[in-house]
Amino acid sequence: MTINSVAADARLACSGGQKRCYIAGPMTGYPDLNFSAFHAAAARLRAAGIDAVNPAEINPDKGMSWKDCMRTDIAALVTCDSIHLLPGWGQSKGAALEHHIAERLGMTVVEVLE
Repeated sequence: MTINSVAADARLACSGGQKRCYIAGPMTGYPDLNFSAFHAAAARLRAAGIDAVNPAEINPDKGMSWKDCMRTDIAALVTCDSIHLLPGWGQSKGAALEHHIAERLGMTVVEVLE
């Protein structure tokens, strides 16, 4: 199931029985690997009472290889009930892979529109 949502509706979109929500979005090519967007999303979800899994916290070492980050991130993703897609996720090969895995595993997919 895919739910399109604005950030303010994150609790409504992600909380329907969901316990853990993985945050996915673009990092490569963004200033500071887009960590600020990931941290902001995690803060919003946590404020709404959702257990947010933030790849920017899982892999804080910005020197890690893409492959190593993805291995760690995918291991965390599969422990979640839903995925929270940040704007621009479709142009990210990592976020697109995470989305593919989440869909195939039947997770709730929440696409943030802003």
